[in-house]
Amino acid sequence: MKRLLSLFNRITHYASPITVVLLAFSHLPFVLTLFAVPVFAQGKTTSLEEIVVTATRTEKELTSAPGSVSVVTKEDIEKRNIKTVDEALNTTAGVFDKRGKGLMDLMSSVTLRGIPSQQRTLILMDGITLNDSYSGGVRFDGMAAENVERIEVVKGAASSLYGGYAMGGVVNIITKMPEKREFTLKTGYGSSWERGEAMDDVRKFYLSYGDKFKDKLSLFVSYGYRTTNGYPADFNVQSSKPTAGITGWSYTTNNQGQTRYLIGDKGDNRWWDDNITLKAGYNFSKTSKVNLSFIRTSYEYNYDEPHTYLKNSSGNPVWSYGTIREASFLSGSGGREQSIYNIGFETEFSKVKTKLTLGMVDNGKNWNVTPGTTASTTRTGGPGKVSETPSQSYNADIQFTVPVFDRHILTFGGTFRHGWADTKEHNLTNWKDEDSKTTLAYQSKGKDRTYAMFLQDEIMILNNLTAYIGFRQDWWETYDGYVDQVGTAGYPKEYDSRNASAFSPKAAIVYKPFEKTTLRTSIGKAFRPPTVYELYRTWTSSSGVTYASNPDLKPETTTSWDIGIEQGLWKGAKIKAAYFENYMEDLIYRKTVSSTYQESINAGKAESKGVEIEAEQRFDKWLRLFANFTYTDAKLKENNAKPETVGKKLTDVPERMFNAGAEFEKGLFSASLTGRYVSKRYSNDENKDTVNNVYTSYDPYFTADAKVSYKLTKFATLSFSVDNIFDRDYFAYYKAPGRSWFGELTLKF
Repeated sequence: MKRLLSLFNRITHYASPITVVLLAFSHLPFVLTLFAVPVFAQGKTTSLEEIVVTATRTEKELTSAPGSVSVVTKEDIEKRNIKTVDEALNTTAGVFDKRGKGLMDLMSSVTLRGIPSQQRTLILMDGITLNDSYSGGVRFDGMAAENVERIEVVKGAASSLYGGYAMGGVVNIITKMPEKREFTLKTGYGSSWERGEAMDDVRKFYLSYGDKFKDKLSLFVSYGYRTTNGYPADFNVQSSKPTAGITGWSYTTNNQGQTRYLIGDKGDNRWWDDNITLKAGYNFSKTSKVNLSFIRTSYEYNYDEPHTYLKNSSGNPVWSYGTIREASFLSGSGGREQSIYNIGFETEFSKVKTKLTLGMVDNGKNWNVTPGTTASTTRTGGPGKVSETPSQSYNADIQFTVPVFDRHILTFGGTFRHGWADTKEHNLTNWKDEDSKTTLAYQSKGKDRTYAMFLQDEIMILNNLTAYIGFRQDWWETYDGYVDQVGTAGYPKEYDSRNASAFSPKAAIVYKPFEKTTLRTSIGKAFRPPTVYELYRTWTSSSGVTYASNPDLKPETTTSWDIGIEQGLWKGAKIKAAYFENYMEDLIYRKTVSSTYQESINAGKAESKGVEIEAEQRFDKWLRLFANFTYTDAKLKENNAKPETVGKKLTDVPERMFNAGAEFEKGLFSASLTGRYVSKRYSNDENKDTVNNVYTSYDPYFTADAKVSYKLTKFATLSFSVDNIFDRDYFAYYKAPGRSWFGELTLKF
């Protein structure tokens, strides 16, 4: 297989797109031999197939879709206590949902198949890219899970249809539109089982109305709000031992085992978010329709009074000693407001189906406050800094689907994306007031744009054998790069525009030898261009280390392949298994130049290999049992910037994940129980952070959650849920939430 991948890379580097397509056809008999395996026949079924659209950009039965595809439905979401949209994916095979401290986690991400960092997994909402123009990250906070119709997850390289960010795959969040009049009201309250161990005083309110008039006009509006008083998840850990006479501290270590001293925490991390959704759709005919939507999400966080554990001989609190200042106990506030605008139009001319999507993602307000580090910064005020990074991205996508002859379906089109981000840091006279800003201390900004064309041919070789061959060509450009470290010699700096192109081919085969048996394999190439942050954002930490950007970075690439089987067994039972390999090149990596200077370079090669195994048993409609296991071996294979990392595991990739659960529904009563295991992760590229259960460690953990619901009337449902039932104590950098409960009343008319 490595020889095949090597040949694939050489072909895609030197050959034209047409040559690749012709070669793929000529080697089709060889690829088909991969499926020459004995299987057993199955009886016919009459079950209604679930339809997905993300895998091929067209409607396709789930069992016939190329590649590994998973779906989370609105019913799945309602059966669990889903607080954020990304949590709906945390029991899906091959998906790692990183969320360390509940609602308040600003480091959350969703990644697929061992390819780390959110900017390497594309997140869509109704076809609009949510990865921001600054860092490629996605903030799931504020999104209303109640508005989600389903989430489709396509695992594996997907740049042939979707371009940049889709190295690990694509997650497409599809929001709902009403088919009839509906009214929903939800309200709830919950808290930690023991005060201060998880999110305290969680309050939730959600209201929506939707209707459809004369099968033509659909309208939907919703508002949701959540707030919590949080809990102390950020600790004050120091390397300097408190001086004689001071008590209250305790011994601990850092995540590499070096002695540290726990002296306090930064207070309860409080949070609120809300969202407004407005959607409208109009059906001109059975084949022509238009959809409009506006979604605004916002959140803010802050901390209440910090806590010192230190006391002097008189029993009075101690906030400073030696070189440790009161400022070390402090953490600032922050927030963001995001608006998503989307216009979608679909029609059919003769046999040609046309889709046009136009969208804009506007992060008009995105800020965070950092308290100063001098003795003059205290709990009551003092100097600090506020960082503001507004950004915007514009998306346009047009797609045509047309049958050709009797056994070909062509899907082709073009896309355009333009984005910009502008970071400014201002000094504050009072870190507790983000509006007290004075002089500009730093600025970095930049823009990029991408043009692309794509083509996919779906070929029905036999009635039960379908091939997919396609490619996409992207032309990427970055320009207007600018950095100003105010008061530093050599600044401001302006950077020339740069451009690059990427050719992303993919081939897949789906073979259904029997009614309940599906075999599939695929091979493809994906890329990711560097972000504005990686290209232009240079900054210096409070410890004096400069993290330099690099305006000469080039795109990262991966070549991926997988093979899988889906097998129906007896009534209600099925199993799925897949094996995958990813070969990443030109990974963007920070190179240590000196003890006070690091810069980003294209330095690395890495591999991730693994298996996904899933099993499900349904007993009519009243009981569903499921389990899945993911094993991922993700390692650095080459790194000129830091050779000692070669052979080490990629950061933030768990080697093993296991999920299991049961869902029960009978009469007026329903219940669900899920359990999740995630193995050890590393944040250090040399894998030196081996110590668990300390602040900043990423511990292995198992948690179990449960939810029970009872239908009081035809319109009213009462539910009660418990998260982290066994009160597992672990760290995911922050102190993870302990056991908590939540009660909710839902009214639906």
